[in-house]
Amino acid sequence: MNWCEAYPKSQEPTLQEIERFIDSPLWNGLCSWTETTYSVAPKVEHSTCSGAPGWNVKYKKSGRSLCTLYPERGQFTALISVGAKEMPEAELLLPTCTEYIQALFSRTAPFNGGRWLMIRITEEQVLEDVKKLIRLRVATKG
Repeated sequence: MNWCEAYPKSQEPTLQEIERFIDSPLWNGLCSWTETTYSVAPKVEHSTCSGAPGWNVKYKKSGRSLCTLYPERGQFTALISVGAKEMPEAELLLPTCTEYIQALFSRTAPFNGGRWLMIRITEEQVLEDVKKLIRLRVATKG
């Protein structure tokens, strides 16, 4: 059963149900890191977007989106928006990222001077790259 079948619009999943459905330690790693690093809480929302319909988990800080997470069985996808202001820093960061992230970045069409990256997180190195990209979105205190 896929995500949209398991949790239709009329049935909002709890964070625990999302975690069980995904069943990946990488999910907990990203959620815990985001919540601790930025002192933010996850928000479960339903989207009718044709690209990724269904329930997702959003993290925002000071009105800025850090990431949106899309559950899948055994894995998940993170949407990271790299804005026009962040592009120079992102381009400097890219050589330190996995080949997967580099290739995804190069094939993602620019939009308003930035890029919206849909990153499937299936391994620890990709998770670390996602954290680097989130850091570009909002600076931490300290």
